[in-house]
Amino acid sequence: MKSVPSLRAPQYGTWRAVIRVLLTVAAVVALAARPALAQSILRDAETEALFQDMMDPLVVAAGLQRGQVRVHLLGDSSINAFVAGSQDIYVFSGLIEAADSAEEVQGVLAHELGHIMGGHAIRVNDGAKTATGISLLSMLLGAAAIAAGGAEAGMGIMMAGQQAALGKFLAFSRVQESTADAAGAQYLSTAGISGRGSLAFFKKLQNLEFRYGIRQDDDQVYGRTHPMSGDRIQTLREVYVVDPAWEKPADPDIERRFQRIKAKLSGFTAEPERTLRKFPESNTSIPARYARAYAWHKSAYPQKALAEVEGLLAIDAEDPYFLELEGQVLLESGRPKDAIAPLRKAVANSRAQPLIAATLGHALIATEDPANFAEAEKVLKTAVALDNQNPFAWYQLGIVYANKGDQPRAALASAERFQLMGGQAPLALRNAEMAMQGLPQGTPDWIRAQDISLVARAEVERTRKRR
Repeated sequence: MKSVPSLRAPQYGTWRAVIRVLLTVAAVVALAARPALAQSILRDAETEALFQDMMDPLVVAAGLQRGQVRVHLLGDSSINAFVAGSQDIYVFSGLIEAADSAEEVQGVLAHELGHIMGGHAIRVNDGAKTATGISLLSMLLGAAAIAAGGAEAGMGIMMAGQQAALGKFLAFSRVQESTADAAGAQYLSTAGISGRGSLAFFKKLQNLEFRYGIRQDDDQVYGRTHPMSGDRIQTLREVYVVDPAWEKPADPDIERRFQRIKAKLSGFTAEPERTLRKFPESNTSIPARYARAYAWHKSAYPQKALAEVEGLLAIDAEDPYFLELEGQVLLESGRPKDAIAPLRKAVANSRAQPLIAATLGHALIATEDPANFAEAEKVLKTAVALDNQNPFAWYQLGIVYANKGDQPRAALASAERFQLMGGQAPLALRNAEMAMQGLPQGTPDWIRAQDISLVARAEVERTRKRR
């Protein structure tokens, strides 16, 4: 996973009011202890594919088109999720850690979709755009800064790092929360997904309320703004148990994939010692091998990490994500030439998945062999064409252009990168103007540079006025 800090957005979900109660006593300590790492978006090809497959049936049930709502993963150990902008849902890594099944997460996604469809989300000026990440798998380039998952998932709610990440907290009314609950239940039903997971997750929230002494009455701010989890469980149970999907078994493929990405995320975010205790070498399952591969890699034992990857490839030699992991370990262990073959195969088997393609481009460039730069340019152009929200891919593409002596397009790639990173408007403006000076006027690249220049200049002016 890779990360970029500074997400600032209001949050709407089913569990953040607990944090409102705790912020008063925890904010100062947490802000001192947990800087930008709590604000990082984590990106991973396998995780994003699973989230989309979990989300799409709900989106269709809500009357939207597949892919119209995107799910983003935040590197924060709090048990939380929220909606920002119009059609983006942010899920915290702590929520994935706390969930026991894919159905629990789908219950959360259905609820958040209820907020979107109910018009409860509001657009923020510099929220999601400033929280753009790179790739879940890259540990060399900033992964060490995301070891925030060492605390127990349940304790994550005590940490108020979200205050820095999200800027402010806005409690929604009982009516809005109840509306989202009801809408989420309807989407689950229409999609043929049992509400068992939704109820199970609400029970987790209820246990947290009991644990932290939140009274089940209306006297507290929490009680006045959110329905108590016990009330919600009772109301939703009456809806779910009569639903035809109630007894329907969970999708085994979705559940299998969820356990894989949950272990991958745990291995990535947790301290290696914790991971190795949780997944001892006697456990040879795919999730356990995944988690240990990350633990060994983070601990600078590449051969042990590769041994775990070999165990995965022995199970399925064509799995693009196993191949991606092999290439990533080799690349970040100083063996970029050896990383190329598995990454090429991963790209082919994943149908040019852009995050994997960007990693292949990185490996090709890291060989420092000019003969590899033409292929690097090709795969990186594909990567940014399919996903232009990846600043690291733009950075690598800029290196290719600079190596060719194409300084205008190198500057344009840098302008794209700085525009995505947030807080870098002056650099985006400077590079966009450099690109415009060297590109033929009126060409698509020149027009793109002009667009970035206009947006960046407006942001620079807004910042200047605020001062």
